Amino acid sequence: MPDGAISEPPGQSRGRTGRPPLTEQRKAEIRLEIARAAVELFVAHGVAATTGEQIGQAVGVSARTVWRYFPSKESCVSPLFAAGIDAIAAALRAWRPDQPLEDALEAATTAGAGPMARPHLPNVRALLRLTRTEPGLRAVWLQAHDEAEPVFARALADRAGLATVDLRSEIQAAMLNAALRTAVEHYAWRGDEEQSDPATARAELVSTVRSALAVAAEGLA
Repeated sequence: MPDGAISEPPGQSRGRTGRPPLTEQRKAEIRLEIARAAVELFVAHGVAATTGEQIGQAVGVSARTVWRYFPSKESCVSPLFAAGIDAIAAALRAWRPDQPLEDALEAATTAGAGPMARPHLPNVRALLRLTRTEPGLRAVWLQAHDEAEPVFARALADRAGLATVDLRSEIQAAMLNAALRTAVEHYAWRGDEEQSDPATARAELVSTVRSALAVAAEGLA
């Protein structure tokens, strides 16, 4: 043994020590916790005045952990913008032929599993208002919808019993995606900026989304 080397006790493994690796579920939970904290800070203090350190402190993690999960502070909100994609896709697959599209998607787009229910709905509205003036947030918002479109197309193809996504499914997905984005932006940008009652805010969002989906359904039927 070289001089200065430290021998291990008999039977002790050189294997990995310390805390066990995080599960994928826990990683997803941390991402959502960071996203919620980022929303609260962006709305309260603005994007420019918010740092990665502050976001981490709000969650109880280091700034290094924040950057491990997200490449920029604006991207911290991406789990909230993307949270409803799978729920909407599942609702599309389960959409009955005799069911209005707005009924099929209402729960997925406005309830607890949807992107707009986390965290406090008026804060999400305020965050979406920031996407008009903050290019970084705008890019994250549009990227979420860009990623959603092929998922919706696959779900619509599955509903139609197709093995592959066809042009019709892609066009339908684009229409649906545009309707949802336009509805949420209409709700956020043209609504009462001072509205803070969650029940009233949710009712307004539900009404706006249903109206947009009813229009989109005319081309999706």
